[in-house]
Amino acid sequence: MGMGHVDISRRGLLGSAIAVAAVAVTGTPATAAAPSRGTGEVPLLWHEFVRTPFTHPQIPYIGRAGCRGGAAHFPFPRRPVVADVTAYGAVPDGTTDCAPAINRAIADAGGAGGGTVLIPPGTYRIDDLIRIGYDNVVLKGAGSDRTTLYATKNLTELIGVYGSRYGGDKSSWSWAGGLIWLAPKARWDSLVAAIQAKAWPFEGWTGNKRDEWETLTTVSPARQGSWTVTVADARHLRRGQLVLLRLADDAGHTLLEHMSGGGPGPEAYYWDDKTKLTSYVPYEWPVRIARVAGRKVTFERPLPLDVRPEWDPRLTTHVPALTGAGVEGLTLQAVETPQSPHLLDKGYNGVAFQCTYDCWADDVVVRHVDNGFGLVAASSCTLRRTRVAGRGSHHPYFCREGSHDNLIEDFTIEQRTVPAPPNTQLHGINVEGLSSYNVWSRGEMQMGTFDSHRGLPFANVRTDITVNNNGRHGGDASAGPLFGARFTHWNVRVTNGRAGLMKIDGLAPYSATVALNEVTEFDQIDVPDFTGDLHSRLELYGTTDVVRPRNLHEAQREL
Repeated sequence: MGMGHVDISRRGLLGSAIAVAAVAVTGTPATAAAPSRGTGEVPLLWHEFVRTPFTHPQIPYIGRAGCRGGAAHFPFPRRPVVADVTAYGAVPDGTTDCAPAINRAIADAGGAGGGTVLIPPGTYRIDDLIRIGYDNVVLKGAGSDRTTLYATKNLTELIGVYGSRYGGDKSSWSWAGGLIWLAPKARWDSLVAAIQAKAWPFEGWTGNKRDEWETLTTVSPARQGSWTVTVADARHLRRGQLVLLRLADDAGHTLLEHMSGGGPGPEAYYWDDKTKLTSYVPYEWPVRIARVAGRKVTFERPLPLDVRPEWDPRLTTHVPALTGAGVEGLTLQAVETPQSPHLLDKGYNGVAFQCTYDCWADDVVVRHVDNGFGLVAASSCTLRRTRVAGRGSHHPYFCREGSHDNLIEDFTIEQRTVPAPPNTQLHGINVEGLSSYNVWSRGEMQMGTFDSHRGLPFANVRTDITVNNNGRHGGDASAGPLFGARFTHWNVRVTNGRAGLMKIDGLAPYSATVALNEVTEFDQIDVPDFTGDLHSRLELYGTTDVVRPRNLHEAQREL
């Protein structure tokens, strides 16, 4: 069957499904011209989106965010129990160092090909970090209210000082690493070796120097939203394989302009001195292959961007990924210490996912941490029922270094239990560094903000979230714009009425702000990075919970 017939058939089927789903979700046919009233209001943006879900100019398609291609109501795998940490010498007395026993149990489970490592109820002291570096290994407690890991040391003590590859005296433990650290073993070993050698590494999918990759094939031009591409040579490709789509920028920075929506504003922007931003390019998008038919390759998700010849598009290898691993049903509580001054964190960090794909956390609480849950070059992961609590965090959630297609749902950032010390900083749910198509859904933020640390994140969604907007965003000027295109804030309830990074129609190009209560500016007032018409949309402003669909991610997933 030819490429055109495949596309027509797929689009026809999807179009029919979308029309049905639109009626199911909103009670209104997808072709209706006006929003319904009574049970809720359906914005014009939704009607537009269901007609062109993969190519809408303001709203990204994030219906496949999370594990296993965003499978609806994804049940985390229940792997057989292969180890109980108490059989390895772990004692839930709160005083015995149980880290060696837990790490041995994890290593044995990995050597057996995977399985569940049980941590029975109780409090287990750990004087080292817990490393999950093997596919299909799940570290499982008895519930976040029953199993506690009590961490006594920080990452600076355990690994060493971690400086910034961009210079200065900043601690990279302010945005990297965790006391529970999910990363492929070889990648973790290389990172630690580089840190201890003070050769500050890149942290992503192609190694410490971004040179650990080989070309599998080049890719013909294709449009954003396409599921299938044509490759030059499919001999090294197979169904189920995880590959990187690699897009390099050209001298005119047209890739960065495309990430920003294109047009006069991005074309007039001066990119050359944004050295931190340009260090993030090439854009690397991990994705599984769903089908190979001749030279036609179909992915499990649609293309996040256009594929153009000037960006030297290719499918490549990458460092070995960690897949099928998770952490469930426990609390990680660090010894309570005062929060460190801004960017000097010692590394009392929570749970970090790095070079992970199809991994997860469920029913996990972190307490008294510098930084809570981290996604660092992580993709297709789901964080469900997670909570950040205790004395206050710098980054409760951080998403960076090209992290894509992740889902954070049913999350909570609790109000801090002690006042913030001087010279500290609070951010919130952070996204930066060309990270794209990530979703934060059904959240309660008792403090923090919708943080961007610049670095041109694009096509990310925050939906159905209540936030006491008292945090501030960060980001160096050299990291470039706060937002790229297709950022969407949908059904957001701001309890203190502060505008900062909530109402983004005046900041983000080709963005959407839908169903936000009235907000006003406060002391951190931003100006748009791009000149001219931003082509941003604002609907149902001044409302709370009247929008239908109420949750943009759930509605897209139903499509």
